[in-house]
Amino acid sequence: MSFQPHFTVPRVLFGLLAALGISHAAQADGDKRMVPLLPKYQQECAACHVAYPPGMLPGGSWKRLMANLPQHYGTDASLDPAAVKELGAWLNANAGTYKRVREEPPQDRITRSAWFIRKHDEVSAATWKLPAVKSAANCAACHTRADKGDFSEDNVRIPK
Repeated sequence: MSFQPHFTVPRVLFGLLAALGISHAAQADGDKRMVPLLPKYQQECAACHVAYPPGMLPGGSWKRLMANLPQHYGTDASLDPAAVKELGAWLNANAGTYKRVREEPPQDRITRSAWFIRKHDEVSAATWKLPAVKSAANCAACHTRADKGDFSEDNVRIPK
């Protein structure tokens, strides 16, 4: 007689990680690696917008963004050199694994990436203009757990 568990290792691992509060980071290429957000990254980036999971952009995009913080989409997001080095290394280590350079999104914008457009193709232009949404970059307007790095469709609520 052999022992047959009523659970699988991946299911138990996922449950354990969820119990610890570690959610999967969204990955542009569909990779669902568990990547807890670096506290310094959350502190610095979430002060102005959602601290986007690093897998949403390829390494080249993160490098360009970190090199141009004084002109970060029209805002001065400058950091001290040590913070830039720490965050840049972490972002690069956890970046999305885009298969070809030409897949990098125009202007390093998540919302202009092919995967983002494909995932949001059913969202109407009127939805993006709602006062509670304002733009496609405002993930937290619809993704209720965006601040946790969870962009599951199960947690989407379109504001009215």
